[in-house]
Amino acid sequence: MGRLDGRVAIVTGGAKGIGQHYSRALAAEGARVMIADVADGAELARDIAAKSGANSVASATFDVSDENAVKGLVAKTIERFGQIDVLVNNAALYAKLQPVKVTEIDAGLWDDVMAVNVRGSFLMVKHVVPHMKSKKSGKIINIASGTAYKGIPHMLHYVTSKGAIVSFTRALSRELGEFGIGVNTLAPGLILSDTGIENTAHHDEMRAPVRNSRAFKRDAYPEDLLGALVFLASSDSDFITGQTLAVDGGSINT
Repeated sequence: MGRLDGRVAIVTGGAKGIGQHYSRALAAEGARVMIADVADGAELARDIAAKSGANSVASATFDVSDENAVKGLVAKTIERFGQIDVLVNNAALYAKLQPVKVTEIDAGLWDDVMAVNVRGSFLMVKHVVPHMKSKKSGKIINIASGTAYKGIPHMLHYVTSKGAIVSFTRALSRELGEFGIGVNTLAPGLILSDTGIENTAHHDEMRAPVRNSRAFKRDAYPEDLLGALVFLASSDSDFITGQTLAVDGGSINT
């Protein structure tokens, strides 16, 4: 019996990178998972279905920053599974961002980062929460980053967006507590995911200093995040809300 049996989860950005590991982990614990991504998650969904059953997973391509697309995704999830119990706000622009000085950040790129990383999380909450309120329960897991606490230079757009997510969680938890909805932040450190290694131009130069900043002197991988993710999605965290759980080997202290 899985820790998430009977629950339905949406994972935005759930088709690739760290997100695909989130989707697999939730399904492995018994959740029925809607993989929602701008990328096609059909192949991942087929793989999960082969392991967890045909009714364990579905996928949809959508743009998290488009409100009509978000409405359509939520409606599709309800039509397919009948409920929404867990929302993982994972979709974000990061891997392809280049380090850049604040004076050289293109304003259009700044807006794009905020549209996906902040507006997208807001839109998902706006349209998922009514379904959670009707059950007086739910788990919202917002994915931030340890960079929000470190304030690393030359990534101001990304770091600002993740700082916003931390504050978003704090305020939202106060608003939704009366409905039994838990809202927490998962803040990974630098994770060696396939897409991160492939697409992050500055990945190699960041790797050694980040590793040296940790209490546990090693690289981090997507698997390191999964215990914390399942904990926040499960009844084990029922009296925890408004918190940030950093999973980074002790690089920051929250």
